[in-house]
This record gives sequence, structure tokens and C-alpha cells, in this order.
Amino acid sequence: MRRIKSPDLLVAESGADLEGHGLRRTMGLFQLVCFGVGAIVGTGIFVGLSDSVAEAGPAVVVSFVLAAITCVFTAFSFAELGSAIPVSGSSYSFAYATLGERIAFLTGWCLLLEYGISVSAVAVGWGQYLNELLDGLIGRQLPAALSNPPGDGGVVNIPAVVVMLLAALLLVRGVRESARATAVMAVVKIAVLILFCAIAFTAFSSENLSPFAAHGLMGVTSGASVAFFSYIGFDAITTAGEEVKNPRRNIPLAIMICIGVATLLYCLVAIAAIGAMSAADVASRPAVLSLIVDNVTGSTLGGGIIAFGAVVAIASVVLAVLYGQTRILMSMSRDGLIPRIFERISPKTSTPVANTWIATAVFAVPAAVVPLDVVMNLTTIGTLAVMAVVNIAVIALRRRNPDLQRSFRVPLFPALPVLGVLFCLYLIYGTGWRTWLQFGAFLLVGSLVYALYGRRHSRLGAAQDRGAVGERT
Repeated sequence: MRRIKSPDLLVAESGADLEGHGLRRTMGLFQLVCFGVGAIVGTGIFVGLSDSVAEAGPAVVVSFVLAAITCVFTAFSFAELGSAIPVSGSSYSFAYATLGERIAFLTGWCLLLEYGISVSAVAVGWGQYLNELLDGLIGRQLPAALSNPPGDGGVVNIPAVVVMLLAALLLVRGVRESARATAVMAVVKIAVLILFCAIAFTAFSSENLSPFAAHGLMGVTSGASVAFFSYIGFDAITTAGEEVKNPRRNIPLAIMICIGVATLLYCLVAIAAIGAMSAADVASRPAVLSLIVDNVTGSTLGGGIIAFGAVVAIASVVLAVLYGQTRILMSMSRDGLIPRIFERISPKTSTPVANTWIATAVFAVPAAVVPLDVVMNLTTIGTLAVMAVVNIAVIALRRRNPDLQRSFRVPLFPALPVLGVLFCLYLIYGTGWRTWLQFGAFLLVGSLVYALYGRRHSRLGAAQDRGAVGERT
């Protein structure tokens, strides 16, 4: 708790060249919004919708709104912190500036779930829609053992590994190239989801919405916990703090735009899907959006187009979230809490090349061999824990640094951050006790890593120790 890094120091360090070659500010507001949409809209709606419907039934629309409200409360906090501390570390850096190094490290550790493990979860769903696309194009599919997640007929998910390698190749080429690719993919997947709604609404039946809340309040809560996965990634916008033009203005604006776009899309898609096919038929069906379009149109062409959109959408999420993970690891490495190899920037591409390849190699393993539901639940609870910390951090920063420059302030302060914490805890409750135990074990391992490595190699700790020695002499 005594090791708190001031916001001014964080910003100053982010502006300094790393080994003579720093990051470049090349992203404008449009690119940042596309990056945010790219990070959010993907597996959660194309693959995870059926799991949310299995929990909540037609009331899944309420689940999406409940998850969105949780995100909006926290989005206000992210917007204020992102405008006050525009650096690459996102929640990790915000916690370091307000709650101390130990909490910051554990926040960064949880971000391994939100970004690293979520990359794995997102990549897992890619193979399902890739098979739908191949089936429509050439009438063949990849073997289930090599394209499905374990537990769903798969042994090793090869497409999940392939999409991560492709994203890494693009990321190491440069941020400008990655941002352009993300912008194109974001436009494509929004267009495909709008097309899905247009087709599905032609077969809409209000009878499919009854009974609306078949599984009661607990079903809506569980559905919201699952649906929350669909919103994971909006905070990745703050990881681009050092590569965005005018970050104090553009980061808060991009966060709000992305949350609004995602919520509108999700509610429309959910209503269209259940209206066209009953909740019982939608529940727990892989590649369900393509299936619905095939049934409505009586042909595989429409489903093939949806599958193409899903392949593009999921690839863009992998790209954006893997980007966020590498920037967080880079920030932690700067502080000495993890090895220095993660902070090295290539003089040729101005990207953390070694960092990117290491992260890709590590998180490709769970993508290949871990069942999707396990990965999604751990990602959800880790993200909710991080968001609770961010809401606490914005309160702490107001009290610790009331005069710090902020281009955005949380309205109705401190009520909204407090509500944000409470909503996060409510959705954590909905993940179930098995996920709580897994998350508790994960935090215990993180505490040991900090005690054995991070605390001893902390650059802030070393600087404080030198200062203490100087005072004594």
C-alpha cells in the first residue's frame, strides 16, 4: 500500500522513449472506436448468445441490459481515469496510482484472465463458424477433433491457434496496420449483424417470447453473468492511451460510443434470434446465427454470409484483445514486476515484438485444449473483479489527487462508482461457486508470484529504498 506511483510519474514514464524507441500516437477517434468495437463484438454474440439464452430464456434481453448497466457504471470510471492517466497500463496503472503496488499487481494478474484467457475463449469459437463458412463454400468441414473445443467433440482446436498466430503477425507489423485492419473488420461485422436482424425479423413470432422469464430472476442473473462476456473488451480502449491522438478527449468518447453500439446490437440480435426460433431451440446451439438464417431462408447462402461475418468478427476481437494484453504486460515490465523482455520495443516497427510472440504462445495453449465454458467463466469473474477495482480507484484518485487534470468526470459521484462495485459483485455471485474457487486459487498463485518476484524486483520499491537510505545518511 505504501508503494503508490503518482499519475504524473506514470504519464512522464509513458512519454519517455524505451531503449530509444517509444510508441507512436497514430490512432484517431474513428480508429479508436473501431478498435473498441473490434474488441467487444465477437464470440460473445456469435457464439455465446446460445449459452445466455440457455440460462435466461427470452429474458436474455434483460440479461444483456443488466450486463450493459454494469459496464456503463464502470465505463464512466474508466473514462475519467483514462482521461486523467492516459497510459498503456489501463486498470493496472490506475490501481498503481491509487491503491498501491500489491493491488496493482493482482489487478494486472486478473487482466491475464480478461485479456489473455479471453483471447483463448474468443479464438475457441472461431473454428465453429469457420466450419460453417467452409461448408457453404466447398461443402466440407474440418474434422471435429481438430476444430471443436474439448468437451464438444474436439481434441485440439487448431483454428484457434491459427487465428491467434495471424493476429500476432499483424500486430508485430505496426499499430497503424493493425488499426486499419480492425476498422475494416468492425464495419464488416456490424453490417453482418444488421443483415442477420433484417432476415430473422421476417420470421418473427411473438409466441416465441412466452413465457418471457421462464427461469425466474436467478435465470436472468445467471444469463447476465454469461452475457457480460459479450461486453468484455471495451476497457481495451484505455490500453491504447500512449498510441492515441488527444487521448484525454478521445478515450472517454470512444468508450461511451462503443458501449452504446454494442448494447443496441446485442438487444436487436437477441430479440431477432428468439423471435425467429424458440429459446429452447436457440439454447446451447453452436453457430446459432447461421443456423437461424439457414432455416429462415431455406438455403445455406445466407448462413454462409453470417458465418463469414463471424469469422471476421472473432478474428478482430483476437487482434484487439491480444493488443491490449501486450500493452499491459509492457507496463508491468516497465515497473519491474515482470521480466524486462516484455517492455522492449522494436526500433523498426515501434511494437513490442517479443512480448507479442510470448503472449501468443502462452495463451494459444488454453485456446487449443481447454473447454470453452471453463475459459468463459474464468474470464468473466476476472473482468468483474478488475472493474470493481477500477470503480474503487476512481474514488481514491478523487481524494488523493483532486486537482489532477480530467477532461471527463463521473456524474453523480460517488454514487455511480459505488453502484458499479455492487453490480460487479452481483454478477460475480451469478458465476457460481466452482468459478469462485477457481478464481480464488488463481489469486493465490498471483500473490505468490508477487511475493517471490514482483516485490523484490519493483523499480518503485528500489527507488523508495534508495530514498530511505539517503534520508538516513
